[in-house]
Amino acid sequence: MGIYDRYVLPKLIDTACGMGDVMKRRARLVPQAYGDVLEIGIGTGLNLAYYDKARVTRVTGVDPAAQMQVTARQRAAEIGIPVDMVAVDVRGIHADAGRFDTVVMTFTLCSIADPLPALQEMKRVLADDGRLLFCEHGLAPEKSVQTWQRRLTPWWKPLAGGCHLDRDIPALITEAGFVIEQLETGYIKGPRPMTFIYEGVAGK
Repeated sequence: MGIYDRYVLPKLIDTACGMGDVMKRRARLVPQAYGDVLEIGIGTGLNLAYYDKARVTRVTGVDPAAQMQVTARQRAAEIGIPVDMVAVDVRGIHADAGRFDTVVMTFTLCSIADPLPALQEMKRVLADDGRLLFCEHGLAPEKSVQTWQRRLTPWWKPLAGGCHLDRDIPALITEAGFVIEQLETGYIKGPRPMTFIYEGVAGK
């Protein structure tokens, strides 16, 4: 791992993913989590402050970027909920089928190299009556913006931890076998190729 990935990228991601409109989305989505929670791509722990300790019994955070967990552990110590962190991707946790009541995925699916198997593993470890809470940026509806998303993605990925700008988030979630129950879409502040948001809830 180079100096950029180890020291610079975590700070850039923490800053970019901690901006006002992004945090407003986290603040609206994450409190819906309940029970035993699996958070995909916990990163620096930006979601942790929004878990409701009256509803959540434990959070397991997975993220292959172990260098981000120093900050996440500091944030975890402040919330009054047990938090476990594992430096693997979602396919490496080896959890029992149906273990988790809630899976939380925010601004993460863009950077998973092979998203469909990862989503299928999320579905496997989610309880039959559990919920996937997601908020992701992805493919915009306008053809002109899509063109720029596809042009920029090869240049953007190395700078932004593997982030793809052009993923069709609802299509991937549905293809993995989830049923989307709620979905809101729209732009937040910022360059349009990077700011079209899909926020919603899905079940099995």
